[in-house]
Amino acid sequence: MAMMSLNNTFFISHGSPRITVDDSITARKFFKGWKENVLEETPKAILVISSHWETPQPTLCAVDGLFDTTHDFYGYSPPMYKLKYPANGATELAKRAQELLKGSGFNPVFTDEERGLDQGAWVPLMLMYPEAGIPVCVLSVQKHMDATYHFNMGRALTSLKDEGVLILGSGGATNNVKEIRLDSRFEPVPSWAIEFDGWLEDALTSGRFQDVNEYLKKAPHAKRAHPFPDHIYPLHVALGAAGKNAKAELIHRSWDWATLSYSSYKFTDSPV
Repeated sequence: MAMMSLNNTFFISHGSPRITVDDSITARKFFKGWKENVLEETPKAILVISSHWETPQPTLCAVDGLFDTTHDFYGYSPPMYKLKYPANGATELAKRAQELLKGSGFNPVFTDEERGLDQGAWVPLMLMYPEAGIPVCVLSVQKHMDATYHFNMGRALTSLKDEGVLILGSGGATNNVKEIRLDSRFEPVPSWAIEFDGWLEDALTSGRFQDVNEYLKKAPHAKRAHPFPDHIYPLHVALGAAGKNAKAELIHRSWDWATLSYSSYKFTDSPV
């Protein structure tokens, strides 16, 4: 049997963990319709680049068996802390990704056999693949490194698509939690957030990937949209993993808490 190949990589803005239970969040419908509207093929395994896992060096979850579900958030109602996403780990994928990263000059690259699934992974996957039947591996980000480093990390992993692996960057198109107020949910989106989100779409869909790698210099309100880079670096990994002839497409846009963007992208490797 021929091995399935996936032509696309994705960046998703996973937003608030409330999306797992709150039907009033517009993006919830987008994630629940993933298999019907975005990716009909069932991947062999999923590699999630999670904004909620920061390490000094690239590290991959290599859990053998079922993951624990980590509730790495606070201030939510008690039922939120009982949610479980019992996916199996993808140890072979972890080893393969480790080999590819090392072969491209990323060294050292570690594996972690005990870490649970963080909200950057299980929150969107609970809606996208609720049956939890696809093995998962999580890759960390390095907050002290730059965007180009993460783009090149993605380039190292491009061949995983040919092995039926869904490469999924999970972060946020905007992520300034200090600007989120409990009374702001239905207020208009402020101009700084709109301008950054719009710039990101234009740069990606116009193929200005170098500008995206230099977003801190090129984008309006970059430091306000991302005081820390953890939630945008998964985008750079997914973009780099798409291949040398990548094309970007916005596949969803909505907002919550006024400043929290759910903009999400598909990257397709297209012939020149």
